[in-house]
Amino acid sequence: MLLNKRLIAVLATVVIGAGSALAVGSFTLTAAAQTADASKDAAAATAAPAAPALEAGKEVVENPYGLDALWKGGDFVSRGTLIILVIMSLGTWYIMFTKFFEQFKLMGASTTARKTFWSAGNVSAGIETLKKDSPFRYIAETGLSSTTKHEGALLERIDLNTYISMSVQRAIDNVQSRLQDGLAFLATVGSTAPFVGLFGTVWGIYHALTAIGIAGQASIDKVAGPVGEALIMTAFGLAVAVPAVLGYNFLVRRNKVAMETVRAFGADLHLVLLGQTGKAAR
Repeated sequence: MLLNKRLIAVLATVVIGAGSALAVGSFTLTAAAQTADASKDAAAATAAPAAPALEAGKEVVENPYGLDALWKGGDFVSRGTLIILVIMSLGTWYIMFTKFFEQFKLMGASTTARKTFWSAGNVSAGIETLKKDSPFRYIAETGLSSTTKHEGALLERIDLNTYISMSVQRAIDNVQSRLQDGLAFLATVGSTAPFVGLFGTVWGIYHALTAIGIAGQASIDKVAGPVGEALIMTAFGLAVAVPAVLGYNFLVRRNKVAMETVRAFGADLHLVLLGQTGKAAR
């Protein structure tokens, strides 16, 4: 009986010890799990602020279908078409600025001639009041020289009135021709630049179809480049043609206004030269 009691006590002790060990182990695992979770949260909190820094330093990818890609990836036909359009554009803007400056100078010379030339005592004195590069001085000198060069067996057959009128008119025509220099280039650019751009468009579409045929499928990566090249050429053609047409119309209208003042000066000069020559003949 005593042996049984001792055996039961030993078994109870073993069971209680095992239960304590299990409880301690469970508590240890729980604490370890909580510690691991806390470590993960801390790591996430530490790594979170670094995300914007990565985005801030992210490299920006350049457009693979832009103008730079057109020049580097295009063949000699595409580059030649682009160079032609650039030359047309540069020539257009150069002519527009230079012709506008010439018209501005002509308007200023017209104002000076109205103020000083007609106030002089005679044509020779009036010529001295004009600048050497003035078109009005050129017309006056031409008309004045015609009154002294009306000599010779053939020229004498032309009456003095007609000869002076012809000389003054020729000088006016030279001034008009000078004003119209470059306008033909603007008209040519305005009429041909869209077709040059259209040629680049056709060539780009040809490359797109070739890429589709080689690849065997119409994927966007095969056709995006050539089609973008075609659209850029079209836009360039229009961008060159529109300023040329507008500049041509603007300069032609101003030339008409400027030539009205030149013709009026020539008509008045003709009458003055006839009167001056008639007085000298008397």
